[in-house]
Amino acid sequence: MKYHVGVIAGDGIGPEITAEARKVLDKVGAVYGHQFDYEDILMGGCSIDAVGVPLTDEAIAQAKASDAVLMGSIGGNTATSPWYKLEPSLRPEAGLLKIRKSLNLFANLRPAYLYKELKGACPLKDDIIGDGFDMMIMRELTGGLYFGKRVTEERDGVMTAEDTLTYNEKEIRRIAKRGFDIAAKRRKKVTSVDKANVLDSSRLWRKIVEETAKEYPDIAYEHMLVDNCAMQLVKDPRQFDVILTENMFGDILSDEASMLTGSIGMLPSASLNDTKFGLYEPSGGSAPDIAGKGIANPIATILSAAMMLRYSFDLDQEADAVEAAVKQVLADGYRTADIMDSNLPLEIGSGAALTQVGTAKMGDVICERIQ
Repeated sequence: MKYHVGVIAGDGIGPEITAEARKVLDKVGAVYGHQFDYEDILMGGCSIDAVGVPLTDEAIAQAKASDAVLMGSIGGNTATSPWYKLEPSLRPEAGLLKIRKSLNLFANLRPAYLYKELKGACPLKDDIIGDGFDMMIMRELTGGLYFGKRVTEERDGVMTAEDTLTYNEKEIRRIAKRGFDIAAKRRKKVTSVDKANVLDSSRLWRKIVEETAKEYPDIAYEHMLVDNCAMQLVKDPRQFDVILTENMFGDILSDEASMLTGSIGMLPSASLNDTKFGLYEPSGGSAPDIAGKGIANPIATILSAAMMLRYSFDLDQEADAVEAAVKQVLADGYRTADIMDSNLPLEIGSGAALTQVGTAKMGDVICERIQ
């Protein structure tokens, strides 16, 4: 089969990590008889530098013409980059919000899985980690505070900023259905996270989730306030299967969950619409402090490519092969700097010595194990 993949390398470490994901996709193609064609798409700070805006209509059209889009990272150092002296609508992240809306990418899937080889990098105690955890954070991506009306102005002589959080029942229902559908293929539990004790939008969220749950009698579900969820993630992460939540809460909770895995460089994500199309990207940021040094962890981007194989192309066997290769590389002791735990003994379970490698080498050793 032939697949057309749009690639938004983006800013910071984005070009380095997407290069390794492309390398892995090419190896999958060679082993399983597929062809992946790539088209570069400008977005973010690099687009600002080239054409003055973070995302052009042409770039959106390129993305829509692709079977799926693989993305690296967007943005730079907010304290020093000239991109952040521009008005908010012209900053790199504005392109990210615009492409999500333009492609109707309403469902963001962020798995958080603790590899046994990385237990030493997890900040939690062994009695909390146990045999590890495996959760999926389902975040609504095109509504809520990030897409509401915003204004900063002087009112009665006082500078005032206002952001608007809005959800309608259709937006909530479609993400709830997607969350319950994912749970049906996992351990059949949904934890819906809101702030219904304070926010009207959360009270509507809870009402619609309860209505949706009636359509899934085999799925256990519960409601949890967002502040309690933030606490429970570090107290007992094993209790969670699918966490279903709105845009800002999901943004925060998924980053918290990422650090429980040892590194945000390990976490992939998928943003889906109501077709097979998806945008796939690592959960971490652009890490401008290490850009160009060849030390960034490409595993999250490689696993994002595996999610693309699974969710957009229905290539489950190929996705399994990539995920198995990542697990084998970790078992064989290969680590990038962010997951190299100096407190662990040099010998790990398989008897392999821990070896610190750079971005390209990590991509190479993963490719070698795809079969």
